Amino acid sequence: MSQPHAIPRPLVRLNQWTIFVSVILTWISGVFWILAIPLIANLLGVLCNFNPIIRVGKLFLKKAPSTYIPEDAQQQKFNSSIASLCLAGGILGYWLKWQVVGYIFTGMVAVASSIAIAGFCIGCFLHFQLKQWQYRRSLKKAL
Repeated sequence: MSQPHAIPRPLVRLNQWTIFVSVILTWISGVFWILAIPLIANLLGVLCNFNPIIRVGKLFLKKAPSTYIPEDAQQQKFNSSIASLCLAGGILGYWLKWQVVGYIFTGMVAVASSIAIAGFCIGCFLHFQLKQWQYRRSLKKAL
């Protein structure tokens, strides 16, 4: 299955809201398995290029996907990897009764998703810095 080059921003925002709301619901209810919903969806997106949250959200777009502001699919895959790691760390922490670990990991992903919803993507910044580092490293190797 070929990966799209861009994902419409409303679908990216839907995924971010799903992550954020799942963390809040977990904190309120104490049911940490709620985190499995965005974890599984994002892992499927990273590993199989199929995020069910984005796929279902696409059904509700009012315009053609190409008319929305595009978000880079590779960038979103990187962000989903980070989110998946934090969600998995949160689930593992809660499951092992290490509440502090659970709160740290879910807190990180909640803060990152809420900041992304507000307009600044921490994962995008990290991805850019990684690409810059790789580029500078390749220049040094070429010399």
